[in-house]
Amino acid sequence: MSAVQDLLSNYQHVIDDLTLTMGAAGVFDVVVNDQLVYSKAATGRHANPGEVLELFTDLVGHDVPRYGT
Repeated sequence: MSAVQDLLSNYQHVIDDLTLTMGAAGVFDVVVNDQLVYSKAATGRHANPGEVLELFTDLVGHDVPRYGT
């Protein structure tokens, strides 16, 4: 599953705006509600499967239920 699918499947009820920026030189940034969640430039690598979802969960707090639960 992609980072966007992970986020929208689990947190569509708390996400107002989601931006996935891809570009030259392998740019890959995920910004949710004006918060940078993941940046390939900062880590020097692609996100592992589920990593962006976990980072977002840490950002919003583990007490925020996932959609549908």
